[in-house]
Amino acid sequence: MIMSLEFELPLFSLIFILMLGIVYFFKKKVPLIENKMYNTIIVASLVAASVDTFIHLVSAYCTLEELNSTYFAMIDFLNRVIATMFVLIFSCLFAYTLIISYKKFKNNYKKVVMAITLFTALFFVITCFTHVEIIEVGTVRNVVGATISMGYAVVAILIALNIVFTLINFKKDKRYYAIFIILVMLIILYTLSLVFKGLIIYDVIMALLCYIMYFTIEDPDIKMIEELNIARDSAEKANAAKTDFLSNMSHEIRTPLNAIVGFSNLLLEDKDVPDKAKDEVRDIVMASDNLLEIVNGILDISKIEAGKLEIISNEYSTKKMLDELVSLCHGRLGEKPIELRTNFAPDLPPVLYGDASRIKQICVNILTNAIKYTKEGWIEFKISVVKKDNICRLIISVEDTGIGIKEQNIDKLFNKFERLDLEENITIEGTGLGLAITKKLVDLMHGKIVVQSVFGKGSKFTVCIDQRIVENPTIKLETEKNVDKVKVTNKKVLLVDDNKINLKVAEKLLDSYGIEVESVESGFACLEKVNEGNKYDLIMLDDMMPKMSGVETLKKLKDIPGFDIKTIALTANALTGMREKYLSDGFDDYLAKPINKDELNKIINKYLNDD
Repeated sequence: MIMSLEFELPLFSLIFILMLGIVYFFKKKVPLIENKMYNTIIVASLVAASVDTFIHLVSAYCTLEELNSTYFAMIDFLNRVIATMFVLIFSCLFAYTLIISYKKFKNNYKKVVMAITLFTALFFVITCFTHVEIIEVGTVRNVVGATISMGYAVVAILIALNIVFTLINFKKDKRYYAIFIILVMLIILYTLSLVFKGLIIYDVIMALLCYIMYFTIEDPDIKMIEELNIARDSAEKANAAKTDFLSNMSHEIRTPLNAIVGFSNLLLEDKDVPDKAKDEVRDIVMASDNLLEIVNGILDISKIEAGKLEIISNEYSTKKMLDELVSLCHGRLGEKPIELRTNFAPDLPPVLYGDASRIKQICVNILTNAIKYTKEGWIEFKISVVKKDNICRLIISVEDTGIGIKEQNIDKLFNKFERLDLEENITIEGTGLGLAITKKLVDLMHGKIVVQSVFGKGSKFTVCIDQRIVENPTIKLETEKNVDKVKVTNKKVLLVDDNKINLKVAEKLLDSYGIEVESVESGFACLEKVNEGNKYDLIMLDDMMPKMSGVETLKKLKDIPGFDIKTIALTANALTGMREKYLSDGFDDYLAKPINKDELNKIINKYLNDD
C-alpha cells in the first residue's frame, strides 16, 4: 500500500513550484539585480523538490528490508543535495535583503554571487564527510544525522541574520514587511519540522517561500509598476527641467531681440533717417519678427507636449480680434503682389466667450502659412457662423492661390518640424511647427480642422470651433478701439531692469511720449527710491533680476505704508500663461519683451493718459 503523505506533499509542492516557475520565467519582467536572486531561489527549490519527490516516491513502494546498499548510497547523496539546496535558497534570501538595503552590495553583485557560490560549495564538501540516517516515524520515512543537523544550523543562522538586517531597514521600504512575514512563517514551519520528525514539510516550506516572494516582493507586475512610476517621475523631472530651460532660453533670446526691435522701430519713426535706410530697418524688424515667431513656436510645442498648455476663456470683442488679424496680415504681406480678401459674417456676435488669444494664434498660423506659400494672386480670409441656442460655431477658412499640397503629403501637414517639398521650398523660412501647434490648439478647443488642396493651384484650410455667445457683456467695446499715440505731460515713470540696453530701449520709447523717465538696475535700488519718498505715476519692473526678482521686489513695495503706484511686469519671460501668473502675483498689467509698440501704447493710454 502506498504511504500517501510520504510522497504526496513533496509532489504537490513540486507541481506548485513548477507552475510558478513557468509563469515567472515566461512572463515579461523588469531586469533587476534582485530578480536574479529570486531566479536562483526558484531553480534551487525546483531541484530540491524534484529530488525529494523522487526519494519519497521510491520509498513509498518499498520497505527498508527490500532496499539494497545502492539505494542507500543514492539516498545518502541526494539528501546532501537537498540540504545544499536549502542552504543556497536561504543564502540567496539573505543576499536579497542585503542588495535592496545597501548600494555597495548591489554595485558589487558579482562578488555577492561568488561568495554565495563558494559558501554553498564549501557546505556541500563538508556534508560529504558527515552521515545521513534514514528513520521511520509511523508510516513515514525521514532522514536525520550530522548532515541534516548542520543544514538546520546554517539555515537558522541565515534566518537570524536576515531578521536583524530586516529590522534595521524596516522603515525604508514596504518590501521589508513582506520579508519579515516570510521569515516568521519559516521559523514556525522549521520549528514544526524539528519537533515532529514525521512531518514532511521541507518542500512545503520552499513552495510557500517562492509564492509569498512572488506575490509580495518579486511579482513582475509590481516590479514593472515600480519601474513605470520611476520612469514617470524621471519624465516629469525632465519635463520640468525642459520647461525651466525653455523659460530661460526665452528670456535670453528675447532680451537682445528687445534691443533690436526697439531701436529699429525708433529708427523707423526718426525723420532724419533716409528712406533707403528705413527700408533696411524694415528688413531688420521683419527678420526679428520671424525669429520671435520661431521662439514662440518652440515654447508652445513644448508646453503642449508637457500637457501644460491651457485654454483660458474670457469675454472678447470679435471686431477687435478680426481688426488685429487683418492688420497683422497686411503687415506680413509686405511687397508681395497678393490681394487679401476678407469676408466676415454680418451676424457674427459682437462678444464671445472663449480663448481669443488661441483663436488668433490659429488664424495667424494658417494665414502666415498661406502668405509664405503664395507668390501671387489672392488669399481669402473668411468667417461664417452657425448659431444654436447660446453657442456660436465659428467656421474659419483661409483659401489661397499658392503652390498647393500634394495629396500624399496632406496627412504629414500637422507633424512637428515637417516641411514638405523641402528642395523646392528651401528659401521659405520656418520650422514646420505652426500647423502642428494649430492642430493641437484646435484639438484642445474640441474643434476640427480640414485641409483641401490641389497641387499647383492652391489650398483651403477650414477650422470649426464653438464659442459661447455673451448676451450681456462686461467688457466695454468702445474702449477697445485702437488709440492713437498721444503725448502725456507731467508724468514720471520708474524703470527697473538689470540690463542697461533694455533700459536704454525703454527710455527712448517712453521719451517719445513726453514722459519723464528715471532708471535703476535692481530691485534694491527701486525700493530705495520709493522709500526716499520719490513720486512716480507708474513703475515698469523687470522680473528676472539677480539677488531680488521683480516679484520679490513688488511684495516688498506693497509692504511700504501708503504704496499705491501702478506696477507693470516688463519681462522677457513670455511663456504661455505668464500674463495670468504675473497678475496673480500682484502686478497691475504685463508687457512682454520685445516691447510691442501697440501694446506699449495701450499701457500708456490706460495708466498715464488723463483723457
